[in-house]
Amino acid sequence: MTQHHAELLMYTAPEPVRVANEQWLARIVEHLGHSRLDATNLTLPELWLSPDLLLTQTCGYPLMTALRGRVRVIGRPRYELPDATGGEHCSLILGRAADPRYALGDFRHSRGVINSEDSNSGMNLLRQRLAPLQENGRFFARVGISGGHRESLRWLRENLADLAAIDSVTFAYIARHAPDEVCDLRVVARSALSPTLPFITAAGASDAQVGRLLQVMNDSLHELPGVVQTLGLADIQPATESDYDVLLDYQRDAEAQGYGLLR
Repeated sequence: MTQHHAELLMYTAPEPVRVANEQWLARIVEHLGHSRLDATNLTLPELWLSPDLLLTQTCGYPLMTALRGRVRVIGRPRYELPDATGGEHCSLILGRAADPRYALGDFRHSRGVINSEDSNSGMNLLRQRLAPLQENGRFFARVGISGGHRESLRWLRENLADLAAIDSVTFAYIARHAPDEVCDLRVVARSALSPTLPFITAAGASDAQVGRLLQVMNDSLHELPGVVQTLGLADIQPATESDYDVLLDYQRDAEAQGYGLLR
């Protein structure tokens, strides 16, 4: 029995979502006849680039920057959730429900928060949406980095920031399983559409191995109807790196308008 890294860490909260992902992973690994290596001490970049990687999920923006040509794309999820369907999702640009500012332009000179500087949903899609509204390369008075979408929501609730872009899949999970975390917030705007977060394997995987992984992922998913329901995940669609070129188009679009750095 060979050992590989198999982790799904991009959507780990709330707890029912983490449990469902673990059930799905266990079934996948069982069908493939592998066992899982302990990835506890690995950072996300170390996991993504490990030669022992069997399966994980990454963000589309790092895929097209730090990981480009260094991993293989297996496929992308087709969620059937609010604001995430057909293999695409978006960012929900949120503020507090009690904030009197209504339109996105009203938040110019406010306090922004992003989950990380290399996030597609938290930074890249927000930058593209704000580019036409910026003035002299600036939209916000200041921008904080929370470390995660759930933390960005807390910053909004606790009046530490005024505006954040949250992945629509994350928002759907929290709205369903932890509604107190979003009940005092509202959607100010939506970003452009983006392909959903890709599943990847090690760069050395063959075409046959990638195809086998995709098939086993779908077979395992359909054997677990409770997982399908919890994750809102219909199936995994074939995908390639080029499907994510649009994310670099969004970057270039913002840069062309003088807004290469979200600030």
